[in-house]
Amino acid sequence: MLLLCNALMYSSSVPWKVLSSNVALSVLTEGWSLDQISPDEAEVRSFTVEIFFDSPFFAVPVVQLGLTGFDIDQRDSARLTLKTGLITESGFQAIITTWANTRVYAAEFNWLAVGP
Repeated sequence: MLLLCNALMYSSSVPWKVLSSNVALSVLTEGWSLDQISPDEAEVRSFTVEIFFDSPFFAVPVVQLGLTGFDIDQRDSARLTLKTGLITESGFQAIITTWANTRVYAAEFNWLAVGP
Protein backbone atom coordinates (compact mmCIF):
# COMPACT_ATOMS: atom_id res chain seq x y z
CA MET A 1 0.00 0.00 0.00
CA LEU A 2 2.84 2.38 0.77
CA LEU A 3 4.30 1.95 -2.71
CA LEU A 4 0.92 2.71 -4.25
CA CYS A 5 0.58 5.93 -2.22
CA ASN A 6 4.05 7.09 -3.23
CA ALA A 7 3.36 6.33 -6.89
CA LEU A 8 0.12 8.32 -6.77
CA MET A 9 1.76 11.23 -5.02
CA TYR A 10 4.15 11.82 -7.93
CA SER A 11 1.84 10.98 -10.82
CA SER A 12 -0.11 14.24 -10.92
CA SER A 13 -0.65 15.67 -14.39
CA VAL A 14 -0.60 19.21 -12.96
CA PRO A 15 2.91 20.68 -12.77
CA TRP A 16 4.12 22.21 -9.52
CA LYS A 17 4.35 25.97 -9.39
CA VAL A 18 6.82 27.86 -7.19
CA LEU A 19 6.56 31.58 -6.44
CA SER A 20 8.66 33.65 -4.04
CA SER A 21 9.48 37.22 -3.12
CA ASN A 22 10.93 39.53 -0.47
CA VAL A 23 8.77 41.93 1.56
CA ALA A 24 10.01 44.98 3.50
CA LEU A 25 7.68 46.78 5.93
CA SER A 26 8.41 49.72 8.22
CA VAL A 27 7.11 52.82 9.95
CA LEU A 28 6.66 54.22 6.43
CA THR A 29 4.10 51.48 5.64
CA GLU A 30 0.50 52.65 5.94
CA GLY A 31 -1.09 51.33 9.14
CA TRP A 32 2.21 50.28 10.78
CA SER A 33 1.93 50.73 14.55
CA LEU A 34 4.41 48.22 15.98
CA ASP A 35 6.68 51.12 16.95
CA GLN A 36 4.03 52.30 19.44
CA ILE A 37 3.84 50.74 22.89
CA SER A 38 0.55 50.18 24.66
CA PRO A 39 -0.19 51.31 28.22
CA ASP A 40 -1.07 47.64 28.84
CA GLU A 41 2.32 45.89 28.58
CA ALA A 42 0.63 42.49 28.24
CA GLU A 43 -1.15 43.55 25.04
CA VAL A 44 -0.07 41.74 21.88
CA ARG A 45 0.30 44.05 18.87
CA SER A 46 0.13 42.77 15.30
CA PHE A 47 0.44 44.07 11.75
CA THR A 48 -1.09 42.07 8.90
CA VAL A 49 -0.05 42.46 5.26
CA GLU A 50 -1.90 40.95 2.32
CA ILE A 51 0.37 39.26 -0.23
CA PHE A 52 -1.08 38.59 -3.70
CA PHE A 53 0.50 36.05 -6.06
CA ASP A 54 1.43 37.20 -9.58
CA SER A 55 -0.73 34.36 -10.88
CA PRO A 56 -3.07 32.15 -8.84
CA PHE A 57 -2.47 28.50 -7.98
CA PHE A 58 -4.96 25.77 -8.94
CA ALA A 59 -5.25 24.80 -5.26
CA VAL A 60 -4.17 26.31 -1.95
CA PRO A 61 -0.35 26.23 -1.88
CA VAL A 62 2.01 25.62 1.00
CA VAL A 63 3.56 28.93 2.11
CA GLN A 64 6.87 29.20 3.99
CA LEU A 65 8.01 32.47 5.61
CA GLY A 66 11.54 33.38 6.64
CA LEU A 67 12.46 36.46 8.67
CA THR A 68 15.47 38.11 7.00
CA GLY A 69 15.81 41.36 8.94
CA PHE A 70 14.34 43.69 11.52
CA ASP A 71 14.91 47.06 13.19
CA ILE A 72 13.97 46.97 16.88
CA ASP A 73 14.57 49.60 19.56
CA GLN A 74 17.63 48.67 21.65
CA ARG A 75 16.06 49.63 25.00
CA ASP A 76 13.95 46.48 25.25
CA SER A 77 14.12 42.82 24.32
CA ALA A 78 13.64 41.83 20.70
CA ARG A 79 10.20 40.21 20.65
CA LEU A 80 8.94 39.37 17.17
CA THR A 81 6.98 36.60 15.49
CA LEU A 82 6.12 36.10 11.82
CA LYS A 83 3.28 33.77 10.81
CA THR A 84 0.93 33.11 7.92
CA GLY A 85 -2.75 33.90 8.20
CA LEU A 86 -5.40 32.98 5.66
CA ILE A 87 -3.86 31.22 2.63
CA THR A 88 -5.83 31.01 -0.63
CA GLU A 89 -5.08 30.18 -4.26
CA SER A 90 -4.50 33.89 -4.97
CA GLY A 91 -2.50 35.01 -1.90
CA PHE A 92 -2.01 34.95 1.84
CA GLN A 93 -1.70 37.07 4.95
CA ALA A 94 1.61 37.58 6.74
CA ILE A 95 1.22 38.56 10.39
CA ILE A 96 4.02 40.25 12.33
CA THR A 97 3.49 40.32 16.08
CA THR A 98 5.27 41.86 19.06
CA TRP A 99 4.40 42.43 22.72
CA ALA A 100 5.45 44.14 25.96
CA ASN A 101 7.61 47.25 25.43
CA THR A 102 9.27 46.09 22.21
CA ARG A 103 9.18 48.74 19.48
CA VAL A 104 9.55 47.34 15.97
CA TYR A 105 10.48 49.95 13.37
CA ALA A 106 10.89 47.58 10.41
CA ALA A 107 10.72 43.91 9.44
CA GLU A 108 11.77 42.07 6.29
CA PHE A 109 10.90 38.55 5.24
CA ASN A 110 11.02 36.18 2.28
CA TRP A 111 8.14 33.95 1.31
CA LEU A 112 7.96 30.83 -0.80
CA ALA A 113 4.72 29.31 -2.10
CA VAL A 114 4.59 25.83 -3.65
CA GLY A 115 1.53 24.17 -5.10
CA PRO A 116 -0.24 22.98 -8.20
